[in-house]
Formats: sequence, structure tokens, C-alpha cells
Amino acid sequence: MLRAFISMGSNVDREHHFRGAARALQEAFGAVMFSPVYETGAVGFDGDPFFNAVAAFDTAEPAEIIVEALKRIEDEHGRVRGVARFSDRTLDLDLLLLGDQVVEGPGYALPRDEIVHNAFVLRPLADLAPDLVHPQLGTTMRCLWEVFDLDGQWLKAIEFCWDDALA
Repeated sequence: MLRAFISMGSNVDREHHFRGAARALQEAFGAVMFSPVYETGAVGFDGDPFFNAVAAFDTAEPAEIIVEALKRIEDEHGRVRGVARFSDRTLDLDLLLLGDQVVEGPGYALPRDEIVHNAFVLRPLADLAPDLVHPQLGTTMRCLWEVFDLDGQWLKAIEFCWDDALA
């Protein structure tokens, strides 16, 4: 079994899509842990603020199967494909890490590069797994966050009850 870490983002009907994603992840992968939720500014385009978080679960599934399941969950939540890379999203789910694997496959690379570039990925990941070591950098998520340069990015923790989403 390996631990998978998934970034979650939404800036369209955010609470609805986060709750639905939480249920769908649990149905697909069993017990899921969630980070705190952050409201963050859109990066790369002018758009409404996002909700962002990180989910984690243990799995024996290979990365390809996890990525397929994430795309299916996004599609079930009205994700529109073929639009600009940086645009509004009903739901965005990305595989960040799968154990300590360093691999590339169709439509994914592990570890995902956004971990070290986007506060909306690194902060919730550091909250959920502060002692997790980045498989390429050899540094914990806590240490990566402590030296992270926000460089115009903003985020603020919000109240979000995952238990309500899974009830």
C-alpha cells in the first residue's frame, strides 16, 4: 500500500463540489484524510477565489488508475475540458504524490511540480503531512512551507467541516 496525496480545487459552487468530491473519493478509495480548506486567489487568470485542500488515502492502485478515477470524478462534477489551462473550475483533482514514486505517465508526473510552486498546494499538504519528505528534494513539507515565497499568492484558512461532507 502506498499513500496517495490529491490536490483539490474549485471556484465554481465551491462548497457543493468539495462535498461531492469528498464523498466520491471515499467511495472510490475508502478512508480518506483531508487537510484544512483554504480560500485562495486565482493563479494565472482573473477569476473568483478558489477553495483548495489536499486529500490522502492508502491504496494499492497504480498511478494510472488513480488519475483515471480523478478525471471521472471531475467529469461527474461538470468539469469542462479543452478550455484554457488557467480558468474557472467546478472541480480540479490532481495526483500530487504516490508514496515516494518519481515517475511520468500519460497526463501526470510524480511528484507533481505544483507542490513547490503554488501555496494552494503546498500549504494544505504541509498541514496534512508536515513530516512527509519530498521524494526528489529530500526535504519535509513543513520545511518547504517555512521557506516558501508567496510572491503575490494569498490564502486564508476557512471553516469547512469534512464530516458534513461525508455524512
